Amino acid sequence: MTKKQKILLVLVTLLLLTGCTKYKTYDNEPVIIDSTGQRVVENILCKTEETERQFNELKEKYKTDLDNQLNNSEISQEEYDQKINELNESFDLSDVATCSEFNVFSGDEGLWTTLFVKTLAWLITKIGMFTQNYGWAIIIVTILIRLVLYPLTQKTAMQSENLNAAKTKLDKLELKYRNRNDQQSQMLKAQEMMAIYKQYNINPMSGCLYALIQIPLFFAFYEALYRLPVVLEENFFGINLGITPLTAFQHGQYYYIAFVILVIAATYFSFKLNTTMNPAGEQAKQMKLMMNISIAMISFASFTISTGIALYWIVNSSFTIVQNLIAKRRKKNENIA
Repeated sequence: MTKKQKILLVLVTLLLLTGCTKYKTYDNEPVIIDSTGQRVVENILCKTEETERQFNELKEKYKTDLDNQLNNSEISQEEYDQKINELNESFDLSDVATCSEFNVFSGDEGLWTTLFVKTLAWLITKIGMFTQNYGWAIIIVTILIRLVLYPLTQKTAMQSENLNAAKTKLDKLELKYRNRNDQQSQMLKAQEMMAIYKQYNINPMSGCLYALIQIPLFFAFYEALYRLPVVLEENFFGINLGITPLTAFQHGQYYYIAFVILVIAATYFSFKLNTTMNPAGEQAKQMKLMMNISIAMISFASFTISTGIALYWIVNSSFTIVQNLIAKRRKKNENIA
């Protein structure tokens, strides 16, 4: 079994064992907290007094609807009793631990959730309790993770600079073998390309390895934050970490546009600085199109994600920007020397 196959097998195994965020529904409709615009998560990892208050308010709201339906003879007494029982079970938090007592190994949700999601959630809750603010907890945990991964991500950033340094020779190689698609020519091209890679210390697999680590980590962080009510109920310098910019706009809080702008800006510059090369022709158009589509999708999503998630994205992308600037400066100094 090759190294690629082993990595793929590990990722598939993790995904098969993974848990995921489940959103609460009532009468096949999503349950939403009006004040924040957030969907209520069913499988929360822990609870707070505010969580219990919100759940009780929602339960009373739906109970009032059922009372009205019963009084208007829209449902029978038997249907009413059945729905009330279902309502009580659906909003029962008696088996959920408080966030101060949250345990990584509580429950059985699979290897992925236990090792990644719950571990991240535990770190965030503990640091949040220490700093007395979960906005700072998000920032600190994000930076700690990036520092742990720094040796790997720094190598990837340097690979980008090495590729840029080799661009002239690689472009000449492409011109040399243009329209030469026979097997012999392609073999010679591959050999010459590997020689250039060796000369400039380029490892084509390094970028893939970084993506294999970074992408699952992002989804784990995303899920951990959404399953922690203690984070989404927090304020950070007057900013509600649980509210979405779109909901904030509906309440006249237009200053939340700052998070949208920061997410878009951080995404754009992290993508731009992380571009390995500046190819020409059709390849350049494809890369530019993919980058623009990605930025457009993230820009659209930035209106509907909580500011807590946006804060993580901004800090993580900013770290990438700084790291790539350091790599560029280091490469420049090496060339001067």
